[in-house]
Amino acid sequence: MIWHIIGYTVAVLAGIAIGFFIARKTMMSYLKKNPPINEQMLRVMMQQMGQNPSQKKITQMMKAMQKQQGK
Repeated sequence: MIWHIIGYTVAVLAGIAIGFFIARKTMMSYLKKNPPINEQMLRVMMQQMGQNPSQKKITQMMKAMQKQQGK
């Protein structure tokens, strides 16, 4: 009886550890393929759309994007 409890406990802990490493690897791969937007990327996108952004405008847009992601 005690061996069953120990076996189940070991299996659950092993499952948690394996799940953690798989999730971590998947997330790292996703972030490598889709990096988060930073100020430089935002500036380039605005210039491609024909706008000449000021630092104030970029800061406002970054704050708005962070606020939107926080919701």
